[in-house]
Amino acid sequence: MRGRVRPGTLVLWAVFLLAHLVTAWVGWVYPSQPMGDVVLVYQPWASAALGGGPVVGVTETWVYPQLALLPMLLTAGIATPLVPALGAASAYLVAWAVLVTALDAVAFGVLVGRRPPRARQAAAWFWCFALLLLGPIALYRIDAVTVPIAVLAGLWLVSRPALAAALLTVAAWIKIWPGALVVAAVVASRARLRMVLAAAGVTAAVILGLLLLGADSELFGFLSAQTGRGLQIEAVAATPFLWLAVAGAARIEYSFDILTFQIEAPGVDAVAAVLTPLMAVGVVALAVLGAVKAARGASFARLFPPLALVLVTTLIVGNKVGSPQFQTWLIAPVLLWLVIDRARARVPAVLVLALCLLTCLVYPLGYDALLRAEAAPVLLLTVRNALLLVLLVLGIRALVRVPALRPHRTKE
Repeated sequence: MRGRVRPGTLVLWAVFLLAHLVTAWVGWVYPSQPMGDVVLVYQPWASAALGGGPVVGVTETWVYPQLALLPMLLTAGIATPLVPALGAASAYLVAWAVLVTALDAVAFGVLVGRRPPRARQAAAWFWCFALLLLGPIALYRIDAVTVPIAVLAGLWLVSRPALAAALLTVAAWIKIWPGALVVAAVVASRARLRMVLAAAGVTAAVILGLLLLGADSELFGFLSAQTGRGLQIEAVAATPFLWLAVAGAARIEYSFDILTFQIEAPGVDAVAAVLTPLMAVGVVALAVLGAVKAARGASFARLFPPLALVLVTTLIVGNKVGSPQFQTWLIAPVLLWLVIDRARARVPAVLVLALCLLTCLVYPLGYDALLRAEAAPVLLLTVRNALLLVLLVLGIRALVRVPALRPHRTKE
């Protein structure tokens, strides 16, 4: 029968569920508290908001865009009936894993359908392997909520451009990175006006709602909160300073303000100060290059995938934070590239899988040794960061090579 589900599709679903179960479970057994943010940070934020206390992003400055609080509150609701049996912390962790898995399942269902073609099968396998290789950090961070939204929106960019842009904008109000996909889609698509209007409508609705809640001075606090950050040890730009730490010429210190480890050495502050402007310049330059290609007739199928990937990769490479969960950002653009143009996406896909594995080896598996500035984990992190640069270069090369067909002009 035409509508029957292929056995291969059932296998994909089994692997998908197994990957989520394994990834959720190893979060309980891996070192360095890979689930720590969920119970030590997200749960208190949700409890404070539900209990009449401060509301992050509304009554006080927050490091995340304000819609990031919604999945934290929803998790608290899912956890409530589980508390008597598991306890508050464990119930919240289980609820978080359930929420992320459910969101992933929605996007995965749209991806594979009943009888997925080979390109979508490859994308599905890629997602499962990326999840397994990256480990618990792929589930137990707020970034995990944005990945399925980005995947779902990306799959609808051609058929439902306004809805896709709206979803990506919602995701960007949870974590900023999906905004790069909005930019890439607007540049590459002929439905850019509808996308811009949809994104603007969502943004206006969010801002209006926040103003009504009293978030006036805190409205864009998530942007200003980033300016005071130092150079996190896992950032690409921190790599040379980490080797100084191995040699005893630099220090790794914990920042209680932003709850992360930063590198302290001569010249670090200057590097941290220029990274964000350089990242912004890089994003603008790449978007302009994409716009030139689009103006010269480049197709959406050839232009959007490499443009989306290089924009997202630039946000990682130029970032002074460098948290391990940033690697989840790469899943959506590469997955979409596999769907749209599987042959050209193979090398980026392999690189991203390697990045996921190396990231897991650094955090959480080798993180204690990294904090002691031992050579082995620093070497692993160096290789990981070098591969990020390789991915960026390959993405830029693919973007430059996108055929730009000039409109035909008749001679007078």
